[in-house]
Amino acid sequence: MPRSTNNNSLVTHNDPKSPISEAYRTLRTNIQFSSFDEAIQVIMVASANPGEGKSTTASNLAVTYAQEGKKVLLIDADLRKPSVFKVFNVSNRVGLSTVVSGQCRTEDAIQDTDVDNLFVLPSGPVPPNPSELLASQSMKAALEDFKASYDIVIFDTPPVLAVTDSLIVSAMCQGVLLVVHAGKVKSELVRKAKTNLEHVNARILGVVLNNTKSSKGDKYNYYYYGAEAR
Repeated sequence: MPRSTNNNSLVTHNDPKSPISEAYRTLRTNIQFSSFDEAIQVIMVASANPGEGKSTTASNLAVTYAQEGKKVLLIDADLRKPSVFKVFNVSNRVGLSTVVSGQCRTEDAIQDTDVDNLFVLPSGPVPPNPSELLASQSMKAALEDFKASYDIVIFDTPPVLAVTDSLIVSAMCQGVLLVVHAGKVKSELVRKAKTNLEHVNARILGVVLNNTKSSKGDKYNYYYYGAEAR
């Protein structure tokens, strides 16, 4: 049965002809061309601090891949303060935490959405040991299964500077997108987040600049793909 989605968040699904949706498609294209040696299949979306639009970016990017015909799995790896289940209006009773801890089967936790080709694995109940769970061999084995079953796997994660969870997940991914809220986050915090990611050998694909202004000065959420943060 089709599920309703959060209209304020999923602009690529609800208004696919909008400038913002086109910007997400440009982001997808730039990711695809960011590597000539191998296709980018596993992507993590990160931010330095909370409230920078990371989950919105991950969700809309997942939609654009699905619209292209790719089979996509969006995973909410924020095991402390999840939000993806709210965007797609799915249950969070089971999810990544229960799959990795062996409490349920993967097929019982992954949920479909009303976006063709897009599937969601919510975080599941908050575990007592999020970092240890994400760093476990069970997590690595689960990711290999996801890669075998889906064309694109996208992780939404906690803020990089808040906990170590994002750094753990980044080491399993082929690339990281760093979301920055224009005018909100201080540049030194962005650089610190970038340094922390590089310290674990994460590959930063680029920066998504959120909440910029149009050429007419009207403020709106616009997303930009750029070179690595300096």
